[in-house]
Amino acid sequence: MSSLKWSEALKQLKNPQSGKALIDEDRLVEMQENNGEIIVKYKRDQISLEMKKNLESQMYALLSQYADEEKITILSVSEQVQPQKPAPQAAPAAPSAQLKTGHGPTGQAKRKVPNTKKVIAVSSCKGGVGKSTVAVNLCLALKNLGHKVGLIDADIYGPSVPMLLGKRDAKPGASEEKKILPVEAYGLKFISFGLFINEADPVIWRGPMLGGVLNQFLFDVDWGELDFLVIDLPPGTGDMQLSMIQATDIDGALIVSTPQNIALLDAKKGMAMFSQVNVPILGMVENMSYFVPEDDLTKKYFIYGNGGVEAACKELSTVFLGSIPFEIPLREGSDVGVPYMTKTEFEGRPVWKAFESLGKSLSESLMVKPAKKGFLERFF
Repeated sequence: MSSLKWSEALKQLKNPQSGKALIDEDRLVEMQENNGEIIVKYKRDQISLEMKKNLESQMYALLSQYADEEKITILSVSEQVQPQKPAPQAAPAAPSAQLKTGHGPTGQAKRKVPNTKKVIAVSSCKGGVGKSTVAVNLCLALKNLGHKVGLIDADIYGPSVPMLLGKRDAKPGASEEKKILPVEAYGLKFISFGLFINEADPVIWRGPMLGGVLNQFLFDVDWGELDFLVIDLPPGTGDMQLSMIQATDIDGALIVSTPQNIALLDAKKGMAMFSQVNVPILGMVENMSYFVPEDDLTKKYFIYGNGGVEAACKELSTVFLGSIPFEIPLREGSDVGVPYMTKTEFEGRPVWKAFESLGKSLSESLMVKPAKKGFLERFF
């Protein structure tokens, strides 16, 4: 393949905003081809967001004639950003991970995450039902059973996993192979968009850009060997969720809902989405089923109603995977970044038993056995 062909063709593409060729407007900053990968960098000044999306779609359509879409990277830059003063010289630091914005691969067969036995999507389709708290503690319950577990925080607009795991200031590194290195906490590997931005910064990216980031989280992170990779999906049934699900070989979806009807309404929409894209529904979990007071762990206060999710499971002919109650230590641990399922002193309490039962149920239904420990590990 001659790089001259694609680069010359690219120069003739027109800016949809002005109708002039990119080369005539001096917009092409960089065009590289290395080991079959094409990297293009262009100036986006005076191009609206809608026209930018249009232009990048044309670029991908043209370049896909010369390389696979997953090997195409398109970056945009702006000359309107004020240059920063050079920082003082410092000792070389370990390489940091970089995110690529742009379209994820489209129109391709679903890909398996390398070296991962099972991939589970955790969905709620409604915010505020405690889905991320469930995802984190489920991962830790699976880890407590001896499994190797990874977690993707795919909620780009509201990433909360770094806070839940006490890693708000962590920054992912990069391997020599340019793979993103996941952050580790409590024996769990995870990656989150919240690790790449400041907590106060708004995320105003559109679907195609986010699709490229989520694709990296799946296939450009050095996960190593995993028994389970859990994907904490954002609320809703939008473009991001569909892009990730359609591009990835997912073994099943776990639906989280609180008992009240307004939450169940959205949960049913999520189930319909998974059915349409042929992702098996593993079952539903009722979160915040009831409140357990600290002075008497046998009491149950059904604040949001009683049995709503179990009734919905019967209506929808799906599996009811159990109820997760609410305890004060569950909330306190989430606030300070020490998840409930890391505290062995809670073993035997209602929330502990609920997550332990959920972990065992998923492990058995998906027929995943914990990896055998090495000779030395058995003594520690």
